Amino acid sequence: MALNDNQKIPYVVTSKSYTAVAINAAAKAGEWIKSRAGSTFKMATKYSAQDLVTEVDKGAEQMIRRLILTHFPDHAILGEEGVEPGAEASAKALEAAREEEFLWIVDPVDGTTNFVHGFPFFSVSIALAHRGEVIVGVIYDPIRDELFVAEKGKGAYVHGDRMKVSSEASLSDSLVAIGFPPDPEFALPANMSVAKTLAPKVRNLRAGGSAALHLAYVAAGRLSAYTEIGLNPWDIAAGALLVQESGGIVTDTQGNPYHLAVRYVAASNGRIHEELIRTLTEENATGVN
Repeated sequence: MALNDNQKIPYVVTSKSYTAVAINAAAKAGEWIKSRAGSTFKMATKYSAQDLVTEVDKGAEQMIRRLILTHFPDHAILGEEGVEPGAEASAKALEAAREEEFLWIVDPVDGTTNFVHGFPFFSVSIALAHRGEVIVGVIYDPIRDELFVAEKGKGAYVHGDRMKVSSEASLSDSLVAIGFPPDPEFALPANMSVAKTLAPKVRNLRAGGSAALHLAYVAAGRLSAYTEIGLNPWDIAAGALLVQESGGIVTDTQGNPYHLAVRYVAASNGRIHEELIRTLTEENATGVN
């Protein structure tokens, strides 16, 4: 039967699929996180004074792990709270898990600093990689009750509606997000250089504080691009698939193809990607010496 312009092809997830488990885990963890917002909880620092972790992060990751392993007990899980802080520890953890056939990559609260301060921009990010390639990406924003879902080769969706990237064709017309990871020694000055480089060339900059949501917003066409230096696999994996399945491009800041070890990310609607990478490169703002 032919569909007219007002009809939609429904997005259906089978109950036992990897995607269904990711959705269920993200939604349940997200609702629990939301219930703890504004309450008193224990908090500590990790890599730096800016790198916060709470009992909510840890509890949410434990919840997600249990839900995944209930369905797929033989799968491996790489979660932020199970890895020592710092770039070197992150790289070692990813390398140790690289040979796993199925690897779940989890950030239970992406935007912990926002969560701690009551700034309503944080999310749950869950990705599944098969032999190193991300095949499922789910990001859940519990404050707005927005669920972003992507399956490799099947598109990306929010509220069940197909997403597509924005149409801006130049940086000057673009709304671009940047970020500032909790590393004052390297990442802060590197990303300040990115901000200084891009600010006069774009319509405006945003720095919301959740890499996962920034990527989801690029996929949804709410941002033209997003770039940040000094991230980890769990910050990027799910969102990268969302962008790619929405018609966008994800690379490192030098324009090389995205893979799980990428820590300096550039994601865009595709139309402005070449200009974005060229601008970062010409101004020595890629984070690479």
